[in-house]
Amino acid sequence: MGDAAHDLVIIGSGPGGYVAAIRAGQLGLSVLVVEKDAMLGGTCLHRGCIPTKALLHTADLLQQARDGAKFGVVATGVALDLAAAHTHKRRVVTKNAKGIESLFKKHKVAWVQGTGRLAGAHTVEVTKADGTVERYQAKNVIVATGSRCGDLPFLAADGDRLLNSDHILELAEVPPRLLVLGAGAVGMEFASVFSRFGSKVTVVELLDRVLPLEDADVSAEVAKAFRRQGIEVHVATRVEEAKVVDGVVRCKAVTANGTALELEADKLLLAVGRQANFKGIGLESTRVQIERGRIVVDQFGRTHEDGVYAIGDLLATPWLAHVASMQGVLAAEHIAGKNPPPINYNQVPSCTYCWPEVGAIGLSEARAREQGYDVRVGTFPFTASGKAAILGETAGFVKIVAEAKYDEVLGLHIVGAGATELIAEGEAALRGELTAEELIRTIHAHPTMHEAIHEAAEGVHGATIHF
Repeated sequence: MGDAAHDLVIIGSGPGGYVAAIRAGQLGLSVLVVEKDAMLGGTCLHRGCIPTKALLHTADLLQQARDGAKFGVVATGVALDLAAAHTHKRRVVTKNAKGIESLFKKHKVAWVQGTGRLAGAHTVEVTKADGTVERYQAKNVIVATGSRCGDLPFLAADGDRLLNSDHILELAEVPPRLLVLGAGAVGMEFASVFSRFGSKVTVVELLDRVLPLEDADVSAEVAKAFRRQGIEVHVATRVEEAKVVDGVVRCKAVTANGTALELEADKLLLAVGRQANFKGIGLESTRVQIERGRIVVDQFGRTHEDGVYAIGDLLATPWLAHVASMQGVLAAEHIAGKNPPPINYNQVPSCTYCWPEVGAIGLSEARAREQGYDVRVGTFPFTASGKAAILGETAGFVKIVAEAKYDEVLGLHIVGAGATELIAEGEAALRGELTAEELIRTIHAHPTMHEAIHEAAEGVHGATIHF
């Protein structure tokens, strides 16, 4: 039996769970976190966002070293040390995990290692590694169990030739040929990593464009950049069969126009989405409702069971770490009796860290028109940017979607070097309901990449200076 009742027990310590715990601790609640792994941080820290971006940084540096002679820096014998890249990646992950543990101590958040499940609304059972079970009473529970890699109905990852994103993070060698199924953020990021590491990469996407959730112009620009890098891209293509024959992955696919494709690779990455972790967490012992594979919650994360909240990848909201974190803060503040404002899901930034990067927030041009807006668009290419020329990173553009009558910025879409950082200006613009005119009147430093945002805003009014 666990200790006395906690104000809050959180199942899962990913970017939703651990952030909720720290915020609840700041607000004076007694908090217990249940985490199945040996270290805190969840998928994002250990098998997702952080290790993936560490490998992407290695790929960026490798490419910069190869290209250095163009900028007067001659490096000989440039080569990838994959083992050292993994060491750096693990060092970053461990440092962050220990940082979370330190923050828990600072805010008096307790945690226990084990697999948690609900045993009714206010009881959490924790099964330890040795099989023992402890029970903890909770006035409130936040379920933050996240998601796991998904398979296809006819194809499952085996960790050998058929990989998911967990497996590929630990590859000891660079495969000569890599086939990536899925051109969402995960697939495109790993394609970008391993292409620069030396793999011959082929990407196959069922929908009609890469990064199908992005603005169509962004998708087209990224596909063009990938092809320039030698990455083979097949969109509107359905994989019908994939199997390992004599150590080689053989894949049969068909395009939308009926053309048959036969593809071969040494490794195949399944980047076909994720599945919410509902199994075994005891939802059947509560009144929690699930619709279309997602837990039903109100604007504060409350489920249909009194005192039980759910956040992150369990919900029908964007499956992004920063969304889960904000939902965790919202739930913690609501439990503490605050009156937090609900999340505006039209203002969620998305970032893809392939090369070139993509950052976006708000409505795409097509979505804005679908919603009935009279739209004005401004675009500025990085080919006309002085700073981009200095960096040798002229691929991509900035695109602003604005509402014609009131000039309010509805969306900002960036593809190019540093896009995942540049998108911060769009986050502030949408939150503050800024107009394109206000962005024009905002002085942007020169020479910078973010000047392109200023120029795109000028483009909304047909007054771009430098293009």
